[in-house]
Amino acid sequence: MEGRTAGRGRQPADKGRPQSRSVDCAGGKTANQSYTRKIPAVTKHTTEAFSIKYVGLDVHKDTIAVAVADSGTGERRVLGSIPNDTDALRALVKKLGQPSELRVCYEAGPCGYVIQRFFQRLGIDCVIVAPSLIPRKPGDRIKTDRRDAGKLAGLLRSGELTPTWIPDEQHEALRDLVRAREDAIEDQLRSRNRLTKFLLRLGVKPPDGVKAWSAPYKKWLDTLVWDRPAQQVVFAEYRQSLEEIQQRVTRFEREIETLAQTTAHAPTIAALQAMRGVKLITAATIVSELGDISRFENPRQLMAYAGMVPSRTQQRWQHSSREYHQDRKRASAQGYRRDGLALPACFRRER
Repeated sequence: MEGRTAGRGRQPADKGRPQSRSVDCAGGKTANQSYTRKIPAVTKHTTEAFSIKYVGLDVHKDTIAVAVADSGTGERRVLGSIPNDTDALRALVKKLGQPSELRVCYEAGPCGYVIQRFFQRLGIDCVIVAPSLIPRKPGDRIKTDRRDAGKLAGLLRSGELTPTWIPDEQHEALRDLVRAREDAIEDQLRSRNRLTKFLLRLGVKPPDGVKAWSAPYKKWLDTLVWDRPAQQVVFAEYRQSLEEIQQRVTRFEREIETLAQTTAHAPTIAALQAMRGVKLITAATIVSELGDISRFENPRQLMAYAGMVPSRTQQRWQHSSREYHQDRKRASAQGYRRDGLALPACFRRER
């Protein structure tokens, strides 16, 4: 008791420091309590942090489901659906608050980057998330637009979403051009198969030693004549369709060559052509699909993005090292197509 009294009576050496005072507590005891803070406990920056609204959008062709999750641990609020147009989005932003207080996200899908670029022009932070990397509960089998929007808002607030890389408009134009050529190549393959199967049904075969779709093969096709006019019309239409597709492929390749020289990725496209087996079309395809290669932290991430890293779900002790290397060799030999991306052999080699 005497020590406590002496402690209260002792004066601090520095009178300029904030001092403590004794207050009475229950049970006749006393405790030291500091003086009132000179600065407020809640500042402007903390109030701004707590005023952020996380908006989840479930985007469709005609409608957008909207949900909002406030900062903290509050419940998510579903605001309903709005039309998928700029006027409705602008009214939504005006209703929610200041652009600096909004964080928006939606899943990557067929609607592209139009909504993200609209929010970007308004100064709103908007990300497009990868649907395959969204956390999902195994037992959650109810899927609606409103629930998906609310889930996106909550996961965005907790930081559990993985954003995708968003290309600029020039890069997107190059990618659309490359993918359009790939579509034309697939149409060309289908058209050739229709013609060859037509000849096979009628028992018409090319001469020995003539390779399919070579110059001698095309000359042989010019000599074919059919007794029935209907079959002659079918044969002529198949060949005409094939020639139109070939002309379309040529136009696409000519445009790719022009755009590859004027785009910002022209140095990268030129550098890739220094590799063996890589020419203009392959280099432009790689650049258009991978985008900014520097976004990958290491080569393993790049190979995983391209699908060159085989997945394994078995236990390690159930498979020998020989089987593991056989799986990697099989995956490397098959190659991989990712939205028209055909990686050459130099990219499949193990470094």
